[in-house]
Amino acid sequence: MVSGIHFLLTMSCNFECDHCFLYCSPNFDGTFTLKQLRAVHDEMKKMGIEMVYFEGGEPFLFYPLMVEGIKMSHEMGFKTGVVTNSYWATTEEDAELWLKPLLDLGISDVSVSNDALHHGEGEVNPATRALKALNHLNMSGGDICIQEPTLDLEMTQEKGEPVIGGGAMFRGRAVEKLITDKLPRRHWEEFTECPHEELENPGRVHLDPFGNVHICQGLSMGNMWKTPLSELVKNYNASLHPICGPLIKGGPAELAREYQVDHEDNYVDACHFCYSIRRVLIDKFPEYLAPKPVYGLNQ
Repeated sequence: MVSGIHFLLTMSCNFECDHCFLYCSPNFDGTFTLKQLRAVHDEMKKMGIEMVYFEGGEPFLFYPLMVEGIKMSHEMGFKTGVVTNSYWATTEEDAELWLKPLLDLGISDVSVSNDALHHGEGEVNPATRALKALNHLNMSGGDICIQEPTLDLEMTQEKGEPVIGGGAMFRGRAVEKLITDKLPRRHWEEFTECPHEELENPGRVHLDPFGNVHICQGLSMGNMWKTPLSELVKNYNASLHPICGPLIKGGPAELAREYQVDHEDNYVDACHFCYSIRRVLIDKFPEYLAPKPVYGLNQ
């Protein structure tokens, strides 16, 4: 079952990237408190957790809180990692100053967003400086590179459709910003499975400051401020979940049929279709489709 915990330490970010499937921005409020981090770590003791990541938003915006969270996890014997846009790497020397406390805590991985959607097309940017600092400190880590969606005509999917490259997930702001008429679409009835998430037996979950336990971004198994995290995970039954059940049975197409949702005929991929259907169903299942800002809506 769940062996990885990913803290969405804050939903705030100094960037507002087109591909962000959480709709993070400087205006997206919501950050864990120290008390909440302690409470979740108490629950994690009961769960057989192996790996803990601190993400966002941008976790380095709340650096002392992030460091304290990593320290808690480290003291419990968990491997730890962070994901960052490295805005803080103004020089290589400064980047080492930010990274050294994480090295001292034995962090296992530092993943750096390094692409044009974050930093433009320049060869030297905060990400490249952060990666050089990691290398100089002999720290484990690497880059995450997401590009604008492109059509790869040399590769095809099972039914002959060309592959859409770039790595963007068509959830959240990516649906609004990155889907264009140039991208091919497929008939909705073709989307009969979830190709990315282990809905029946998730190996990791994302936790947001509002208490939502995400199986996929915006798709929650419940709220850990209402029901303790360890109990939510222990009692999770995917087949009885009002959203995961239909998705397991027949993908986004079955979800649309199950709740008789009016929709378009064609979508770019399964994520695009699933996200669009879930957005319609938010008010029907507010506990399981949350938080609303992940769908571009006000809380």
